[in-house]
Amino acid sequence: MPQSVIVQQEYRTDVYHNLAERVKEASKDSCGVMFLYCSDQPPQMESRLREILQYEPGLEFEIVPDSQTDTLAIMLPGHTLAAAHYQALLIKHHLQETMNQVDPRITLTVFPGQVDPMPATLKQMAESAKLSVSSDIQIFTKPEALKDPGRILIVDHDDTIREFLRIRLHLQGYETLEALDGKAALELIEKWEPDVVLTEFHLYGIDGLPFIRQIQKLLLAQTPKIVVLTGQRVDQTISQCFKNGIEDYVTKPFSPVELDARIRRCFN
Repeated sequence: MPQSVIVQQEYRTDVYHNLAERVKEASKDSCGVMFLYCSDQPPQMESRLREILQYEPGLEFEIVPDSQTDTLAIMLPGHTLAAAHYQALLIKHHLQETMNQVDPRITLTVFPGQVDPMPATLKQMAESAKLSVSSDIQIFTKPEALKDPGRILIVDHDDTIREFLRIRLHLQGYETLEALDGKAALELIEKWEPDVVLTEFHLYGIDGLPFIRQIQKLLLAQTPKIVVLTGQRVDQTISQCFKNGIEDYVTKPFSPVELDARIRRCFN
């Protein structure tokens, strides 16, 4: 049986903390930073990217791979936002011209600027590039970087659903932890005190209405809001959930955009 609790750790290589320190050192004037993602990224992508950047004489740059999101971070010391955007356009053009079926997704910003070079900001940028559905280059700005991210506990036995929700919620700036079953979730709620519990209705062990009631009984400074995300569509079940104090009920399959709005409403 899989481990009952999966705690979302900082990326194994601590790449965002290291990158944030390098950006702070390089951003006395300005420093462009971009994250590049390609689905099914070929192994030679980093070397090809290095060749493209080295083609411009005197260009100072640094490439930092992020194995967790399969992105490449590119630092461009001394670049304004306009100059970094121009480099991103060149990179995109050269990759599409020289590599078959490559469709790069790029998110960029410049420091100092609208956002601070914090590890959480850089993590959001990487996930923004990976989750982007548009081939347009994305400029990462202050509204996209939450200063005080909320805490969300994801409870679902489906690995794919949990991974999707984790990445999607991180893109919105939230902190997350994950649990596979109700018992593990209750333990995490007591220790971590999340703002929101986003949970499947059917779980291993304790689930459904007993699970919801147990959350309500926990002695916490503030009881977390509960959002049920499930394939259960029975009207009576939905009614009982609301009578037991849940904040919202979303059925699978769900619209990610609609779920984003439902989650934001929990924090408003």
